Amino acid sequence: MTAIKESSTIQENKRYALEQCPVTYVMEKIGGYWKPIILYQLTSGSKRYSELKRAIPAITEKVLIQHLKQLEADKLIIREAKPVVPPYVTYSMTKAGFGLQPIIASMADWAFADMKGSFEEVVEA
Repeated sequence: MTAIKESSTIQENKRYALEQCPVTYVMEKIGGYWKPIILYQLTSGSKRYSELKRAIPAITEKVLIQHLKQLEADKLIIREAKPVVPPYVTYSMTKAGFGLQPIIASMADWAFADMKGSFEEVVEA
């Protein structure tokens, strides 16, 4: 894998977008296919790794682990490991993660309405 040149124009543009655009900032934190789904599963409360895997059967173990680590690094979730045998690890949302709860709920509401065909009217520009 090649190293990213920090002084490149693309990296400068990305830094500028992160600083200036709130949507870019949010998408950097929760963007992608799986992160919103993981957060949606955690809105109902703490879950163990196996519960998340069962709730999102299409995700691979590698991708789930990667995204959980990224969400933890972004301080959106907390990983709590209890010192017992076998290991008992739970994931839950942080205060910042709970701040995303209305956004995730709005996404789900929109999806349910769109699946019912509630948005079929044509809007002329």
